[in-house]
Amino acid sequence: MTDSPDPRKLTRPDGETLAYRIETPATPAGPTGVTWLGGFKSDMTGTKAGALAEWARQARRNFLRFDYFAHGSSSGDFSKATIGRWRDDALAAIDALAEGPQVLVGSSMGGWMALLAALARPERVKALVLIAPAPDFTEELMWKNFSDEVREILMRDGIYRRPSEYDEEPYEITMNLIEEGRNHLLLDKPIPIRVPVRILQGMADADVPWKHAMRLVEALESNDVAITMTKAGDHRLSTPEDIARLIATIETLLAEIETR
Repeated sequence: MTDSPDPRKLTRPDGETLAYRIETPATPAGPTGVTWLGGFKSDMTGTKAGALAEWARQARRNFLRFDYFAHGSSSGDFSKATIGRWRDDALAAIDALAEGPQVLVGSSMGGWMALLAALARPERVKALVLIAPAPDFTEELMWKNFSDEVREILMRDGIYRRPSEYDEEPYEITMNLIEEGRNHLLLDKPIPIRVPVRILQGMADADVPWKHAMRLVEALESNDVAITMTKAGDHRLSTPEDIARLIATIETLLAEIETR
């Protein structure tokens, strides 16, 4: 089975649409599904999401991936996006489209979304796999690291166009993104998530430093937390070895969940 030319669409109450793709095997290998939560300015056609879709087909697992508001094939104006909006998108997709209990797999910003979704839907979320997770990135990795000049631009103009090594177009960072993000910060207090959490982190990650992931490990209330550090790993963690490690991590978690 291969991807259809066009993704399906989930219409939100305000008329915006979320693009999604879903693997639904005729006879699932188990009751637990997997949902992919992508990163900032990424989409569901990326290397890791595509590899997981292929794995899901072969492993006969329900697998959902989607694009947030103003990402990929979804509708929306990126300059109007917020962390709360993307969290609500994730919850809408899980509520309307995901099958059964879930393992959430979140990459970078998707790690923050996975944590927020697990807090909002504790009855559905049975485990988390986080790849270079970036909770609180708008505050800890953007605002606190911005120069005085960039902060002045944001406060004066309401928007800063940040050059990106991943995209020809600059990223539009708005003051509203920063300010609204403060409503969803997690790292300043214990995080009441008690399900198994597995973190995959590159020590050569220039975008989300490995020490940021360790702050998350310390904040999580779950005792079943393990982090795998790859010394030469970058932010993407998309090499064949990285993908194999990700799939093995998911498979091990699924087996643990379903044999309890």
